[in-house]
Amino acid sequence: MSASVRIPTILRTYTGGAGEVPAEGATLGEVIADLEKNHAGIAARILDDTGKLRRFVNVYVNDDDVRFAEGLATEIKDGANVSIIPAVAGGC
Repeated sequence: MSASVRIPTILRTYTGGAGEVPAEGATLGEVIADLEKNHAGIAARILDDTGKLRRFVNVYVNDDDVRFAEGLATEIKDGANVSIIPAVAGGC
């Protein structure tokens, strides 16, 4: 399935500055693998050393947080929007 992946500013160096890129895959894991194939190095910023989503990276398929769905096994339907959002921390 084809998805549109929104790339946060901090990861756009991997996509040549593009804020949105297409990716193929039936699951989120396959979409990330396709991103890596076309934009080398980006997967290491999304996945940890064990291949799981990094703790401080939130991923949404359409408007659903994949942590409350099937994680990397979340189904990607044709035309889905995938958003990668780095968590923001800080304060006083």
